[in-house]
Amino acid sequence: MRTAPVTPNGVERTFRPDQIIVSKTDLQGRLTYVNQLFVDISGYPEDELIGQPHNVIRHPRMPRCVFGLLWERIQAGEEIFAYVVNLSADGGHYWVLAHVTPTLDVRGGITGYHSNRRTASATALAEIQGLYGRLVAEESRHPRTPDALAAGRALLDAILAEAGCSYDEYVWGLSAEEDAA
Repeated sequence: MRTAPVTPNGVERTFRPDQIIVSKTDLQGRLTYVNQLFVDISGYPEDELIGQPHNVIRHPRMPRCVFGLLWERIQAGEEIFAYVVNLSADGGHYWVLAHVTPTLDVRGGITGYHSNRRTASATALAEIQGLYGRLVAEESRHPRTPDALAAGRALLDAILAEAGCSYDEYVWGLSAEEDAA
């Protein structure tokens, strides 16, 4: 795996609406499978991805609190849909609407996680980028990660309460806007 941190360069990478990025991880979030589109869009060779934590592609503009919510939900055996911005090996970025689910064994125990990611519309991204900008700004005011996570989550919860919706309803509202566009 590359050792130097990747610096965002502002170049957006895209993929077609009929394509799906797929990945699987173990219980700790280490990649166990990536499809060819994941390899292509991330810019990392498959052998550099397998065994690495999924957050190897985490973009600094992605709020930590959203990932905190994601982990909370999937570790509880629930699915979640979330808009995510990822960082490619070359510094480019790409936005996705991620569907993350636990992978279960025959007894219903969680053995890992599975994610399918689709493109996101410009309308949804305009909305989500505003929200995520506010969350990242709040998180950046706190130097300790636990404090940043708590502050971001408190702000997210307050914004959702003010809107009178859950996170899922918020995401699905944006998705409905995509469908109407």
